Amino acid sequence: MENSRPNDTPLVTSIIHAASSELSPISNGGNGRQIMKLVINGDSHTQAHLGQVITHYLASLQPHRQRFLGYPTNEEFNYEALAPLLHLHLNNAGDPFHGSSFTLNSTSFEVSVLDWFANLWDIDKNEYWGYVTTGGTEGNLHGLLLGREQFPDGILYASQDSHYSVFKIARMYRMQCIKVASLISGEIDCHDLKALLLANKHKPAIINLNIGTTMKGAVDDIDLVIKILDKAGFSRDRFYIHCDGALFGIMLPFLKSGGPKITFKKPIGSITISGHKFLGCPIPCGVVIARLNYINALSRDIGYIASRDATITGSRSGHAPIFLWYNLQKKGIMGIKNEVENCIRNARYLKDQLGDAGIGAMLNEFSNTVVFEKPLDDEFVSRWSLACNGNIAHVVVMQHVTIQMLDSFVAELVHNRSIWFQEDGIRKSLCIADEVGAVNCSCALHKANMDIQPNNYALQQIKQNV
Repeated sequence: MENSRPNDTPLVTSIIHAASSELSPISNGGNGRQIMKLVINGDSHTQAHLGQVITHYLASLQPHRQRFLGYPTNEEFNYEALAPLLHLHLNNAGDPFHGSSFTLNSTSFEVSVLDWFANLWDIDKNEYWGYVTTGGTEGNLHGLLLGREQFPDGILYASQDSHYSVFKIARMYRMQCIKVASLISGEIDCHDLKALLLANKHKPAIINLNIGTTMKGAVDDIDLVIKILDKAGFSRDRFYIHCDGALFGIMLPFLKSGGPKITFKKPIGSITISGHKFLGCPIPCGVVIARLNYINALSRDIGYIASRDATITGSRSGHAPIFLWYNLQKKGIMGIKNEVENCIRNARYLKDQLGDAGIGAMLNEFSNTVVFEKPLDDEFVSRWSLACNGNIAHVVVMQHVTIQMLDSFVAELVHNRSIWFQEDGIRKSLCIADEVGAVNCSCALHKANMDIQPNNYALQQIKQNV
């Protein structure tokens, strides 16, 4: 099957004519949205004209920003003070702890950011290594590579709810990968994991654990997985654990009600987070922290940059570490804590509002991801930038998501459902029991009581019996 490239980019609003340089909006396929073709024809354009193009583009983004609910990026930030840095190319090629001959770098900021995360996850400065990445996927690339280098014949275990990058990485590294079943919550099924480990106990285990799954925001139980490894006969020198904490890796330590402890005091090898998600950044970025003793297998001296090469990419953004440093310094511990609590509180509000409207929804403990039935209209999905998978969709309640936004979303969803599910005057809800459990489904068969919370007691009983 051939890959096709769309002719037009879908999220912008004007067409630039190469000949006349005029801005002229056109419709995209009759769906009410407009597109922009940015033709580069070799002509030189004035600063005024280019500024007009960017102004139109910014205007086209505002309606999307006001209804951006489905993806875990924080759109509430202000980095105007850092604008002068855009006049410089900053490149952090090489090992941030060794420096390099590329003197226009920001490795001092980078190491400061890394130290902050090392402290957050309880690992001493002389025991860790890390760097600022392009995002969670690069962090997964690096963490799982460390696992593979430790155990070249090891088997990668990842739950079916893991981020798609994990399975792509397994293909890239030609690793044997076994997909582990997930519980309804999205958490890794430790019954299945134990059975798979026992069936393959002749090979070391490389385990990807999710600190917040992509679709449901579930947190894998690190303590239980470590217990399972021990019961299955895997000593500490026969397994490697990588934690994908893209969104929740930074949120969990600041939860008021407490939560699973993410710490290097447990036998984990690496943790990664995305900097553009909870913290908020105008460019994709992230952080990976690993145990220092694992890095030597990857490191090579590179004379050209007078540094050590231990990162996935060569050239690395020197701006991203400064954005992260500025963000952490500006917010402070209490600022981050308050933002975490507000996101969790607003997610519970949304879940309750959906329940009151008779719409089945699920919200995992310690999560800001609300899962519900997928809207039947693609235009509605696009209008609210919802992320969907199968019969379900979700809203990730980030800092820019206000109560007013959530109220508007629920009101519009309720109104549209009355149209979508109309058949002979009877409204019918989709059944999503297989995805979120019968207790969270509002279809005619299950008629869930929206005041009933997910059966956490039953889940705990399952864990205790593993």
